[in-house]
Amino acid sequence: MDIGVCLPTTIPGADGSQLIEFARRADRLGFHSLTVVDRVVYDNYDGIVALSAAAAVTERIKLVTAILLAAYRPSAVELAKQLASLDRLSGGRLILGVSAGMRQDDYVATGADYTTRGRRLDAMIEEIREVWKGEGPVPGVGPRPTNGDIPIWAGGHSPAGLRRAAKYGIGWISPGGPPHKYPELVTKIKELWAEEGRAGSPRMGANCYVSLGPDGKEHATEHMLSYYSYMGTMAQHLAAGAVTDEGRLRDVVDGYAANGCDELLLLSCTADPDHLDRIADVVLR
Repeated sequence: MDIGVCLPTTIPGADGSQLIEFARRADRLGFHSLTVVDRVVYDNYDGIVALSAAAAVTERIKLVTAILLAAYRPSAVELAKQLASLDRLSGGRLILGVSAGMRQDDYVATGADYTTRGRRLDAMIEEIREVWKGEGPVPGVGPRPTNGDIPIWAGGHSPAGLRRAAKYGIGWISPGGPPHKYPELVTKIKELWAEEGRAGSPRMGANCYVSLGPDGKEHATEHMLSYYSYMGTMAQHLAAGAVTDEGRLRDVVDGYAANGCDELLLLSCTADPDHLDRIADVVLR
């Protein structure tokens, strides 16, 4: 199973130099991917901009939007151009993770319709791919992706989200949860994959919050209660689920690997680049 880490773009007050060093170190330590999450109404960096900066200071690590809420963006053509540009800048290392999302305020902020976001996302995926082929509504929009296309990795727990992953994606990314429940999702995605007539096997991913070290629990609680404040009391439950112990992290990694996960994406609750060394000591060495 591959291990990725999330660039801490959602840690309020994270300094640009911290994010750059975080990206450099993730590349140097041997993590498989560097991911970003997406929000509008929060004190976070734009994910596409952040990955563009990361592309300039890394060489081999995959760059993944996990997840990009594409449907709140007004223009599929503009988004296709931005993503293709990032892919070219990185030498073809971009993977586009997408989902419809569940925060209405992000859609209100950009003037996009929240109630039709799923249908809009499906249409945007198709239009974006047409633009990458040079066959969009106005042919000639460039640049083209390095390899002609960019892999799409879908998320979302809804029936429509699971179906989207099977129809358009290389596989599916779980937002999180205990490893012992993961096999049910693997089975479901594989069933939908077969129904869509897809060859091969879907790539299965999962997210997990990690906050190691003497202040790990404090960092996890502070960050997750802030980031998930819109969820009310559920934010406390999510904060309690963050992995703050090295032994538990090893168990979680082993559990996901044993239950069909192809890549586990670890989200740091601190922007301190030294946290990557703690994580790497447990999961890579």
